[in-house]
Formats: sequence, C-alpha cells, structure tokens
Amino acid sequence: MSKEYEVIIGLEVHVELNTKTKIFCGCSTEFGGAPNTHVCPVCSGMPGSLPVLNKEVVNKAISVGLATNCEITRNSKFDRKNYFYPDNPQNYQISQLYYPICRDGHVTIMSKGAAKDIRIHEIHMEEDAGKLIHDPVTDDTYVDFNRSGVPLIEIVSEPDMRSADEVIAYLEKLRETIQYLDASDCKLNEGSMRADVNISIREMGSDKFGTRTESKNLNSFKAIRRCIENEVKRQKDIIESGEKVVQETRRWDDLKGVSYPMRSKEDAQDYRYFPDPDLVPIVVSDEWIEEIKSKLPEFKDERKIRYKEMYGLPDYDIDQITGSKKMGEIFEGAVKEGADPKKVSNWLMVETMRLMKETGTDADKLKFSATNLAKLVKLVDSKEINNATAKEVFEKAIFSEDMDPVKYVADNNLSMKTDSGELEEVVKKAIDANPKAIEDILGGKGKAVGAIVGYVMKEMKGKCDPAEVNKIIAAEIAKLK
Repeated sequence: MSKEYEVIIGLEVHVELNTKTKIFCGCSTEFGGAPNTHVCPVCSGMPGSLPVLNKEVVNKAISVGLATNCEITRNSKFDRKNYFYPDNPQNYQISQLYYPICRDGHVTIMSKGAAKDIRIHEIHMEEDAGKLIHDPVTDDTYVDFNRSGVPLIEIVSEPDMRSADEVIAYLEKLRETIQYLDASDCKLNEGSMRADVNISIREMGSDKFGTRTESKNLNSFKAIRRCIENEVKRQKDIIESGEKVVQETRRWDDLKGVSYPMRSKEDAQDYRYFPDPDLVPIVVSDEWIEEIKSKLPEFKDERKIRYKEMYGLPDYDIDQITGSKKMGEIFEGAVKEGADPKKVSNWLMVETMRLMKETGTDADKLKFSATNLAKLVKLVDSKEINNATAKEVFEKAIFSEDMDPVKYVADNNLSMKTDSGELEEVVKKAIDANPKAIEDILGGKGKAVGAIVGYVMKEMKGKCDPAEVNKIIAAEIAKLK
C-alpha cells in the first residue's frame, strides 16, 4: 500500500520595481531597449564606480511591506553576495542578508473555501543581473546589461503552502497587491515577476521537513503548476524506490515537461556575504512610514466590499471589475458621471475585455476615459443609438482613441432615425418583400419575424431602435390576421 505524503512549498518571488531609473544609478529601466543601451559604469561593473541608492526603490519596497502586513526594519543595510556568472558584471550582487527592509508579514488567500494566512519571512531589496542571450544558429552567447541594476524586491515566504492551488492563489494575491500599489506591472512573460519554488515532501503526519529542491526558470502560472506537480511526483518516486532526494537547484523545461539539475543548493556562506562598504545604512523613521501609509490605495478586498454595498452588483461583476486598479477607476468614474452601474459593468466585462484580449492590451494600459464611457451608455439609454452601433462606436472611437462618442456619432451620421412614418413605410416594404416569412409568422412560427427585422435594419443601415421596429411589425402583422 502506497504511503500518503504532504507537500511542503515555499516561494522566493522576485519583483522588478517600476522606478524610472535603476537602483544604484541613473540609467533607464525601460523594458525592450536595444542591447546594452541602458548602461553606465555603475551598472556595467566598471572598476572605481560607486553606487548611489535610489530612494524611490525604498519607498516602493516599504509600501509592499506595509501592504503585506510586514514589520519595517528601522535600520536596514545592504550586503554583497559574491559569485561569478557572465551576466553579473561586478562578480557580486548588492542585496540584503542581515537586515532586510521588511520582515514577518503575511497575506491571506482562500484555500478549499477557507481563509489561510501565508507567512512572509522577509522582503529584501537587491539589484537584478543582466541577461544572457543564446543564439541557436551560431551557438554563441551574448550578454545584455540593460537589466543589470534594475531594482528588485525578493519576497521570501515561509514553507506554508501545501499544493499548487495554494501557490497560484498566493502569487495572484501578491501580483494583485503590488499592481494596486503601482510598484510593478508584475508581468511574468517579461520577467518583472519571477518565482523560485522550494518543494519537499514528507509522510503525512510527520513534523520533520523532507529534503527540498529549488526550481527556477518559471515564467507563467501554468509552468509553475506543472513544475510543482512534476517535482512532487519525482520526489515520491525517489523515496518509494528507497533512494534519497538530493538538495539541489533544478531548471524546469516547460516545453518538454521535465526538470534538470543545475547545481547543488548553496547556503548563505557559499556566497561570502559581507556588508557593502560603499552604501550607508538606511534609517527609516516613523514619519517616513506614516507618509507611505497615507498614500496606500484601497485594495481589491476592500473595494469589493464597498462595491457590493454601494452599487449592489453581482459578485462575479465585482470580482471582474476589481481585478485591476485601472478598471475599477474607470467604473467608478463612469458611475459618477451618471451612468448606470450595471450597464457600465457590462461594457467593461464584455466589450472591453474582448478587445483587450484581441489586441493584447493590459488593463493598466487602457486609454479611454470614464467620461466617454458614460457618454456612450447615455447615448444608448436615450435611444440616440442602438446597441449594435454602440459596439461599433466603442471599438472604433473610444477603446482605441478615446474620442468623444457624441461627436463621433454626429460626424459619422450614426444617430437613429426617429421619423416613425418613415419606419412604418420600411416595415411595410419588408413585409411585401418577404411573403414566405409572413406566411410562417401567421402559421405560428414566431422566429420568422427575424427575417422582417433584418430587412428593416438593413434598409435603415442599422440606425433604428430594434424594439420600435418589432413594435411596428407586430402592429402590421395584426392587421393581416
């Protein structure tokens, strides 16, 4: 009979902070520049260059710490983590081992229908390394130092997670919190959020940890889930075959669905940490912390409660709208302009999300204003345009260019016809042109009315109210009975 095992998981999550300049120099942190164009003597590791701390990095790190219920270290310091790697130009990384900026926090996730706290051991600041680019044709490797010196925070959890589901819930909560803070865009595909997963297993009921492995190169939630499931199975197979799990760092290949050993797991002493001699300690005052606290936003969980009380929206709507800070701001702004909350919600959940998916647009990059969305809702409510025209206006004018929908409708002659006499004439014409449909309607086939409606809408070029069209058709049909 096979033994039952408990999975123990802890994470080290690296998040690139979205400051305009790097942590110790004035070079741009913008993603996607030509290789080695965002570099200087400091971030390329030139001898004699000296780092100068970017205060905004500390502000953002403290804000993340406060949002995750951490204690803020009043006297924090930087250390040097020494190792050689081609994308590490100094042969050391400036990080924090002894006095990290944040400690002893937690975030709350939902696990199996119940709230569960995942403890955070620490959050520390450090600089990112460069990037190695491998050419599959020439088999050469190139080094791009644009990323070198980009500010990172590393969020180190306690080993509190017991499944891939809990890991994903924890990462989603971190990403949502950090995005609301506007501290990072947390794009896994661009490397601005990366997770190293420490996994071990032990017999169910045991209080002793098993030997853990660390899995790296995880750049999507899907890859993280697959990696965890694969590593748990691998460790079970090793233990049940009578062998021992080796403590090591492994690389996950998501395309092949397998992992490979990279190196034996190092301990802190292997990096020969020592206090950085070029950087002074960071003294964090109570006033500094209070200033950052005063600027913290309303987070998703708080916003969900308020939306339920204020607007009475369904839970699904609220969850979707509050999925991003920007989406919530557009929603609230449109409602303040007098638009109906449920109708605004529908525009955001349906058309906005459809176009975001089709165009690859992230929520925080939405261009359109709450004012113009509110105007569009009011145009439909007043029957100035119908829903079909409204979708066209939204896609062509509002979503892409944030144009005033009232002006766009007027400039493109999209306003619905209001002359009931003209509409009645077109309906009569449609009836005459569709004798088979009329025969079916009179015979009890109600769906055949669609042919008449379609004819009218085509003749009117969509500039009429479908409800009014149906009303006139019903009246004309009644005369034929």
